[in-house]
Amino acid sequence: MDLTIAALLAQDGVITGAVYALLAMGIVLVFTVTRVIFVPQGDYVAYAALTMAAFQTGKLPGTVWLLLVLGGVALLMEFAQAWRERRWSRAGRALVFFGLMPALVAGLAAWVAPQQLHPLLYGMLTLVMVGAFGPLIYRVAYQPVAGASVLVLLIISVAVHLAITSMGLSLFGAEGSRTEPFSDLRFSVGPLQVTGQSLWVLGMTAVSIALLFWFFSHTFRGKALKATAVNRTGAQLMGIRATHSGMMAFALASTIGALSGLLIAPITTIFYDTGFLIGLKGFVAAIIGGLVSYPLAAIGALLVGLLESYSSFWASAFKEVLVFTLILPVLLWRSLRSHHSEEDEE
Repeated sequence: MDLTIAALLAQDGVITGAVYALLAMGIVLVFTVTRVIFVPQGDYVAYAALTMAAFQTGKLPGTVWLLLVLGGVALLMEFAQAWRERRWSRAGRALVFFGLMPALVAGLAAWVAPQQLHPLLYGMLTLVMVGAFGPLIYRVAYQPVAGASVLVLLIISVAVHLAITSMGLSLFGAEGSRTEPFSDLRFSVGPLQVTGQSLWVLGMTAVSIALLFWFFSHTFRGKALKATAVNRTGAQLMGIRATHSGMMAFALASTIGALSGLLIAPITTIFYDTGFLIGLKGFVAAIIGGLVSYPLAAIGALLVGLLESYSSFWASAFKEVLVFTLILPVLLWRSLRSHHSEEDEE
């Protein structure tokens, strides 16, 4: 390996690491707020990429039908709870958020699909559609058992992942898709060939991290999420509703996952089940951050991206093994540093 090849591999590692950083932040966000190890985080990547590909080919994406079904199920669950509690205002809010809004998004998608619009407009609509899955999935699968143990929530996450992957096969088919890049720019920097899409990946990752930092530091809802992550019981005693925090965390995570899918789709072919492997690498980065630290998770994501890139050169047949083996020394180190007590299990 010479310096040119090393630079090219480093470039690929940083770009893929930026995508893993987004996914790792989504996983950390969901876990700190809701205690859910969200296995389907990578599925948002596949759904966003395949939805964008369908729009660019003039087809109505199957995401629309899943959005309507989830919205209908969540609406029925809210109506049933409003009936039990005799809180009719709750039914009215549910009708707007779980009934009217998904219907409007689906109608807009049906109108936009046959038209040839700019990729950025399709990307924004894809973000809205896939981002809406977060609150719906939380309402249907997690809110009824929000007080369950971490193990039960993990089992539910695995079940949700299997369901989403199976529906992805039905909605999009087994063929893979690759979308058009947001920019055709291409120039050279020494031995490196820099593309406009790679700049989009790095730029949007930096912007997303900055926006999340601003959201958590300067907005009331962001501070409420931070308070829930630090002390869930204390936040509830201060009037912060865990349900609202959970829905917001899932909404942010689904939007982050959708953005990751839009950024990576022009670089690699995405299949209906590709998201699981990508999300798993984001999970490795989140583990490096202890599932609580966003900066460490981002650094871990860059480490995962670089390790994957260089492993593909030295031992391509074992690159996945090497990446996932990275989690073992991290877990060993954290287990030696932690002091377990019975109070931690409560």
